[in-house]
Order: sequence, then structure tokens, then C-alpha cells
Amino acid sequence: MPAVFTPAGMEFVPFPKVPRFSRPVVITEKIDGTNSQVGIDEQGNVFAGSRNRWLTPEADNFGFAKWVREHEEELRTLGPGRHFGEWWGAGIQRRYGLTEKRFSLFHSGRVPTTDAVVPACCSIVPVLYEGPMSEEAVTAAVEALRSKGSRAAPGFDKPEGVVIYHLAAGQLFKKLLEKDELPKGAAHE
Repeated sequence: MPAVFTPAGMEFVPFPKVPRFSRPVVITEKIDGTNSQVGIDEQGNVFAGSRNRWLTPEADNFGFAKWVREHEEELRTLGPGRHFGEWWGAGIQRRYGLTEKRFSLFHSGRVPTTDAVVPACCSIVPVLYEGPMSEEAVTAAVEALRSKGSRAAPGFDKPEGVVIYHLAAGQLFKKLLEKDELPKGAAHE
């Protein structure tokens, strides 16, 4: 048997498997708030986080850490892990005509698609479509928001867009109703 060639100082890295494009997706409304998370450790300790850091009521992000502390018992029922969602409503981004703030969990494959199994203090980002990936499904979801307004906040007629979760790839994509073709910084000018 010939010797196996091993280049000095270079670890072998295999090429990753490529998921098939034509697999199921879940399309949800993209809510314009601030990305947040509830972390629950194995001992049941509950933590609040933003996209980039852990929060405390003293170093907060739009009052999310304070809200998590006030709803700690309810949130603990989500179980150990990281529970990502959007903190949105009064005083945050589009505001959606609300007088209060809300926490809506992202559909991640782990979160059920009904509010019946999540704490009463939370909701789930509205699911607009579940099925095979297709450009038509994405376009239909965008056009439904454009013509009927937000499903997360009925009556609000300026929703931001959609998030497409490709189950096989485990990847999220977004499509905005306005200025989708522009880079993020340019979209707000």
C-alpha cells in the first residue's frame, strides 16, 4: 500500500456537502425591530441578549433585558437553549403603530408554528408560506404583505419584507419590499 501524502503544515479540509435547492422553505414576515435572544442554561437561568452581546437591565437594548427579567418564569418554559426572535413595537424602528413592545420568536425549525405552545408573553413571527422553494412562493409572500399589510401587526401597511428559511441548507435569506437591491446602509437613505 502506498504511503499517504500529507503536506507539512496543511490540515486536510473536505469540501462541504451541497444541499439541494429544491427543498422545503418556511417564509415568514420580516419584522423591523431589533434582533434579540433569550438564553436558558441547563440550570434554568434565563439571560437576555441582543445580536452582539448579553444584556442587563443596566446595559439594555430598548428595554429587552428588563422585559426578560419581568417574564423570566414564563420564558423558562421554552427550555434550555438559545431562543432567537425580534423585539419590536413602540419606540423601535417602524414601531408598527403599537403602544407596547413585543417579542416574536423566529421560526427556526425548533419553534412550533402555533402560539399555543409558547409562553403567553411571546408570539411567533407570522408564517406566510411553508413548502417547496420557488421564486413564485417568495414573490407571492412579498406581494401579500405589500397588498394586505403586516400580518404581525394587522392594520400596519408598511411591512419590511420576508425571511426565507431554507431547511436543507439551514440558511436564512431576506427580501425587502422596498430597496431590496441596495446594500443595507444605502437602503435607509
